[in-house]
Amino acid sequence: MSEMKVTLETAEQLGLEPQEFEKIKEILGRIPNYTELSIYSVMWSEHASYKNSIKWLKTLPRKGKYLLAEAGEENAGLVDIGNGLACAFKIESHNHPCAIEPYQGAATGVGGINRDIFTTGARPVAQLNSLRFGDINLDRTKWLIKGVVKGIGDYGNSFGVPVVGGEVYFENSYNTNPLVNAMSVGIMKKDELISAVAKGVGNPVYIVGSSTGKDGIHGATFASADITEDSADDIPSIQVGDPFQEKLLLEATLELNQTGAIVGMQDMGAAGIICSTSEMSAKGEHGMKINLDKVPLRQHNIEPFEILLSESQERMLVVIEKGKEKIVEKVFDKWDINCVIIGEVIAEDRLYFYMNDRLVADVPASTLVLGGGAPVYEREYKKPAYYNEYKKFSIHSMPEPDDFKKVALTLIRNPNIASKRWVYEQYDTMVRTNNMSTNFPSDAGLVNIKGTRSALVLTVDCNSRYVMADPNKGTQIAVAEAARNIVCSGGEPVAITNCLNFGNPYNPEVFWQFVKAVKGMGKACRKFGTPVTGGNVSFYNQSSIDGKVEPVFPTPTIGMLGLLKEKNNHMTMSFKNKGNMIFLIGRSQNDISSSEYLVSYHGIKESPPPHFDLDFEHKVHKVVMDIIRFSLVRSAHDISEGGLFITLLESGMPGCLGFDITTDAEIRKDAFLFGEAQSRVIVTVAPSRETEFIDFMLNQDMPFFTLGHVTKGDCRVDDISFGFICDLKKEYDQAIEKYIEG
Repeated sequence: MSEMKVTLETAEQLGLEPQEFEKIKEILGRIPNYTELSIYSVMWSEHASYKNSIKWLKTLPRKGKYLLAEAGEENAGLVDIGNGLACAFKIESHNHPCAIEPYQGAATGVGGINRDIFTTGARPVAQLNSLRFGDINLDRTKWLIKGVVKGIGDYGNSFGVPVVGGEVYFENSYNTNPLVNAMSVGIMKKDELISAVAKGVGNPVYIVGSSTGKDGIHGATFASADITEDSADDIPSIQVGDPFQEKLLLEATLELNQTGAIVGMQDMGAAGIICSTSEMSAKGEHGMKINLDKVPLRQHNIEPFEILLSESQERMLVVIEKGKEKIVEKVFDKWDINCVIIGEVIAEDRLYFYMNDRLVADVPASTLVLGGGAPVYEREYKKPAYYNEYKKFSIHSMPEPDDFKKVALTLIRNPNIASKRWVYEQYDTMVRTNNMSTNFPSDAGLVNIKGTRSALVLTVDCNSRYVMADPNKGTQIAVAEAARNIVCSGGEPVAITNCLNFGNPYNPEVFWQFVKAVKGMGKACRKFGTPVTGGNVSFYNQSSIDGKVEPVFPTPTIGMLGLLKEKNNHMTMSFKNKGNMIFLIGRSQNDISSSEYLVSYHGIKESPPPHFDLDFEHKVHKVVMDIIRFSLVRSAHDISEGGLFITLLESGMPGCLGFDITTDAEIRKDAFLFGEAQSRVIVTVAPSRETEFIDFMLNQDMPFFTLGHVTKGDCRVDDISFGFICDLKKEYDQAIEKYIEG
C-alpha cells in the first residue's frame, strides 16, 4: 500500500481535512506516500493532537506548590508528596473500543494507563475508574457492563494493582456509547523520574515488550470518529491485552531504571511506534532512524504503515546510553521480554523509517506534535436551545409526595445510588495491602504510603446531569465534590487530572458545552488550589444510528489527588456509636433541581443544576478540615446523589447503626431529605465534644443544623420509622445485581 497513489480522497478516507492534506504537502515539499499520509492521519487526529481543544486546555491552571512537572511535560502528572517521594497519576478514556468490544476495550484501557505511570519510573499502587452506561434494563447495557467490569477486573487483578475508588452511572444518552475512564496512580522516589525524551546522537533505540501485530491499527483515528452501525467492522482497531506480560514489563522497567542506562522512555499507546518516536524526538529536539524490519512481529505480511500504527499492547520505546546495551539486554533477558534495537538517535529533526534497507517514510518529527506542525483550530460554538428551557423549572410546580417512605425506597433501589458492590467485588481491592479504605470506608480512597506518616487520598467525580444542565456550574460542582470528598476523608486537595468526554466538536452546541465546562473547571481549580496536571480529551462520544445523531451528556470526569499528611487524621463516613449527635454543616435549600429524586420519582429530566456557591463551598472545606484536625467529629460524609436521607443511610450501613432526625420546618420536606444542594456535610459528634464543636462552629460563622442522634438501628424521620438499617442495607446492596442478573 505504500506504493499506492495518494490523492485527496485517500486523505479524507483516513480522516484528514482537505486543508490538512495541503499542509502536509507543503511540509514535505511533495505528495506524501501512503505510509507518510497514515502517519499524519493518526498524529493529527483529535485523539492524538487535541487540535480542536488545545486552545481551551491551555487556559487551565497548570502551576502549583506541589507540582514537579506541568501538564504535557511527561507521560503523567507528577506531584511532590513529601518524604523524598513523588506521585504520578493520570486518567484516560477507552470509550470507543468498549462500545464495540467491552472486555478487551476495558482491559487494554487499564493496561495503557498503568504503562503511562510506570514509564515515569513510578510503581502503580492504585486504580480508580469512572463508568457510564445506558438504560440498565436494556440487554445491550447489561452486556456492556458485564464485559467492561470483567475486563477491568481480569486485567487489574492479574497485574496486581488494587481498585480503591470509582463511580458508575446509568443514563439513556450512553445507550450505544458507554464511557470508560481509567485512572492509575503510582509512587516513586523524586530523583528516579524517567522522562519521555530522545537525545544523544548515536544512542540506540529499543523496542521492548510484546511482539507487534495488526490489532489497534488506526486506533487513534477510530477514537476520533462517531460510533455508527458499521463501527463493529473496525475490530482491528481494538487492541488485545496481556496483563501478565505487562507485569513482567513493569518489573523489568523499574529494575532497568536502577542501572542509570535510560535516557528516555515512552509507552506505545495511541498511534504506537509513530507516536513514541515523534513525541520523544520532538521533546529532545532530535530525530531517529528506525528499521521497521527489526521490530518483533507476531504476524506475517504486515505493511510498514501497519507496523508504525499498530497499537499492540504491552510495548515501550526506550532510548539508552550508547555502550550500555549489554546492561539493558541482561535485564530484559532475565524477565524473558523482547528487547531489540530498532534504530538510533540522530541530530536532525527527521524521522527516517526503513524496511529492509528501503526508505518507506521521511517526515519531520516536530511537525507531528503540538507546538510543531500539528494543526490548531478555533471551533464555532453557540448556546443550545435547551439551556434556557432547563432554567424554567420551579420547585413550586411540583407537589410534595404523599408517601416519603416510598420515595426513600425508590432512591435506595435507584441504580445511580444503590451500592455498586456487584461491580467492586470483581476487583481486587487489597493486593499490596496499601488500601486503607476497605474496612474503614471514606468519601475518597486512601492508599498508605508505607514507611511514612502520610497517605494518598484519591477520588473520581462528575455528575453529568448537572453538567448537561449548566456546563460551567456543573463542572465547578464536579471539581468541588472531588475536593469535598478528599476533605471529608481528612486530606488536603492537591491537584487534578481530567477526562473530558463530549460529543462531536464540529457541532457548535456540543463545543459550547466543552468551552463552558473548561472555563468552569479552571475557575474551581483556582479556588481550591488544585492545578491540572494533564489528562485526556475524548470527543465524538455519540451515536449515529439510522441517521439520528445523539451526543452523550457532557462528562468532564475529575480525578483528584489529595494528601493526608498525618494518618491519624483519617476520617471515615461511618457512624461510630449509638447516642452520637448528628449535625448538618452548610445550608439547606428549597431545591430539588437535577436530583435523582426529581428525575427518577417525578420523571422530570429538565431542570437547572442544584444550588451551588463556589466561595461558600471553599469555606465549608476549610471548616471541615479544621474540625477533623482538632478531633471534634467522629465521622464525616458529604451530601450528594440522593440527598440527606441517602447520606445518612450510607453513614449508618457500615456499622448497622440507624438515626433519629428532625427535619427543618423552614425547608420543604422533600428538598430537605432528597434535594442535592451542594456544600453540605453530615458529621457526628461524641456527647463529650458537643459543646466544643458548637462553640467552634459559632466562632467560624458557619451555618449548621442539629439533626438528631445515632440509634441502635431504627431509621426515624420526624418520629416516623423508615425501617431498620440492616433491612434497608439489603435493598441497597442487592439492587444492582437484581437489575443486571435478573
